Amino acid sequence: MEKIIIVDYGSQYTRLIARRVRENHVFSEVVSPQSTLPPGEIKGIILSGGPESVYEESAGKIPVWFDQIKGSIPVLGVCYGFQLIIHHLKGVVEHTGKSEYGRTNMHLNGKTTFFNGCPSSFITWMSHGDSVTRLPHGFEKTAQTDSGIISAAENEQLSLYGIQFHPEVKHTEYGETIISNFLFEQCGCKASWSLEDFAEQKIKEIREYVGNKQVISGFSGGVDSSVASVLVHKAIGDNLTNIFVDHGLLRKDEEIEVPVVFKRALGLKFRLVHAKDEFFNELAGVIDPEQKRKIIGEKFIRVFEREASEIGNADFLVQGTIYSDVIESAGTKTGKTAKIKSHHNVGGLPEDMKMSLIEPLRDLFKDEVRKIGEILGIPDHIVHRQPFPGPGLAVRCLGEITDEKINILKEADYIFREVLREAQWLEKAWQSFAVILPVRSVGVVGDRRSYGYTVALRSVDSVEAMTADWSRIPHELLDEASRRITNSVKEVGRVVYDITSKPPGTIEWE
Repeated sequence: MEKIIIVDYGSQYTRLIARRVRENHVFSEVVSPQSTLPPGEIKGIILSGGPESVYEESAGKIPVWFDQIKGSIPVLGVCYGFQLIIHHLKGVVEHTGKSEYGRTNMHLNGKTTFFNGCPSSFITWMSHGDSVTRLPHGFEKTAQTDSGIISAAENEQLSLYGIQFHPEVKHTEYGETIISNFLFEQCGCKASWSLEDFAEQKIKEIREYVGNKQVISGFSGGVDSSVASVLVHKAIGDNLTNIFVDHGLLRKDEEIEVPVVFKRALGLKFRLVHAKDEFFNELAGVIDPEQKRKIIGEKFIRVFEREASEIGNADFLVQGTIYSDVIESAGTKTGKTAKIKSHHNVGGLPEDMKMSLIEPLRDLFKDEVRKIGEILGIPDHIVHRQPFPGPGLAVRCLGEITDEKINILKEADYIFREVLREAQWLEKAWQSFAVILPVRSVGVVGDRRSYGYTVALRSVDSVEAMTADWSRIPHELLDEASRRITNSVKEVGRVVYDITSKPPGTIEWE
């Protein structure tokens, strides 16, 4: 199978490059700079961006195999990757005092097949402080920005291409065209790969890896864990047991509804574990969000280990980890990506866990996971269910977790989602939920002073969870939600709406 290799130097956008390649029906695989080239028909290589300066001693280095494949396999350097190629081949990369961030106009120097289909000037997305100031022998400058900075260059004889901007992000005009050109003009790919292939390959890999051993799945009822469980079930059948943990941090009535609905819809084996007291005892007095996530991550594993022992010493644990979880927990191949927060199923796992992980969706974005779900025949109401975080309401209850605050949050969250559902707005949003703040404010109820909690409502639109924008919900619906919450949940004195996008915020509050 033909493939494109992407070398990860720690950019937040590395998996976006992988995704853009796959959107062209070409298989992509992400490796670290220290890795050997994987087997298979490698048609091209992309060196990703990264947060470092190439001339720093600790910076990521060019792969040891680079000089061996130079001239035989096309290589594209993106941002840091471009600078790395230039630096390695004795060009000059330096900090000139000119930086470029965000939308930047770029001009082409004549025609080149790399920019086929692009106009002479267009907007690109830049993110660099260093610049290429002198090209190595054999390279030709093919584009520059308004400020005169080299933004693209190539050595056609050695099949080396470099761009200072990020074609993988939507803000770059003609970015999809540029990636497509590299794949089909420079690399000669055939567009023969699909997510159907991915699913088939994963099922085969899991079957060979597990054999006849028992496996348990940490099943939350969300689309990620559902797709992961069905994928593994396709591989090993009834050797998989799904563990649904009621940790007291689920949405209203989910501990009752989820096992019934999903057992009927998916035909999977389920075990319901009531563990609220265990989780709440460990979380008592904890305020720091990172500590909460790590406690929940470890507690989940201990519950799973206990259940694994009871069903017959299961050796493997299935998790619905997806790539946005990995990125935010700084779990890239290099470990250089900035840590945003520890996800309970990535950065929150204990080092001494006794089971081996199976994470079949680890390299996929949310929208790709949904497509895999459709391929596997999972019903639409499950595939397109709104995401719900593994730590549950713990990351929506700011400050200390208490029974009182969680019960308030469950009711407020239920009311908000019901208002959206009645108006057919719930299915329009990526994710909609309530957050309870560790803030009380003065109000007036029945001519008397009140002092109630503040609840924030949050609704966002997204595709792959790497970026998100706040939902433009009609004001009358927000008004209806606010009135219902304050009328029905007496402990709530104020309702606000969060209009922060990601970035700079994250989708969840903690």
